[in-house]
Amino acid sequence: MEVVCESCKAKLNIPDEKIPGDQTVKLSCPKCKNRIVLDRRKTPKLEAVTQTEGPTGTGEFRLRFIESTSETKPAEESYGYEDYTGDDSLAFFEEGTKLALVMANTAERSEIISKAVESIGYKAITTPDTRDAIGKTRFHHFDMIILMDGFDSQPLARCGMVNYLNRLNMSVRRRIFVALVSDNFKTMDDMMAFSMSANVVINTKDLEKLPPILKKAYSDNEKFYKVFMDTLAETGKA
Repeated sequence: MEVVCESCKAKLNIPDEKIPGDQTVKLSCPKCKNRIVLDRRKTPKLEAVTQTEGPTGTGEFRLRFIESTSETKPAEESYGYEDYTGDDSLAFFEEGTKLALVMANTAERSEIISKAVESIGYKAITTPDTRDAIGKTRFHHFDMIILMDGFDSQPLARCGMVNYLNRLNMSVRRRIFVALVSDNFKTMDDMMAFSMSANVVINTKDLEKLPPILKKAYSDNEKFYKVFMDTLAETGKA
């Protein structure tokens, strides 16, 4: 949806699925720093108002989720809206910034993956555990997600993040490029990727070759879905 700052008329595009129902959301205008309040507690439609505040000096969008005053809260698996951490690393970025969520099983590998995705034009965002990761993906669109076997001490076969991604609405899921990394995979094994509901699978030993692997896999994925995505765009369903 499009939100307009009433102070400076700046426009901010936020995916509808990222704004929870029966919640109040506050963010700062990236230009004038006035506070914008999105309130869905009163009506089904999203309401936007501004409140004057001094500049934060960061030049970034900032988002903070406020606890709903409703007596009942949505029960979505074992993770609630309060699980969103609100850390500064997930301030809203300028339109066009591509985000990659990195979920590695060691700090060293997290650094390797982060450098790799940033070398091909993504902003890497790391996360310490599954609860935090799901909180981030609920309120922010990630163009790419890289998940390693053993992240948060969970094997991919029983990983909470994999289960969460597999249960996303397909209109949301198809916009996320998912890469799974494990010692048990053969890099770019299409059948294994299909069975794991991923876009690409990568062997851990190939992490040093990650940039060209991701570029090739992402290009192949776009070519594979091009006709389908073009058809969606033509029919207004993209």
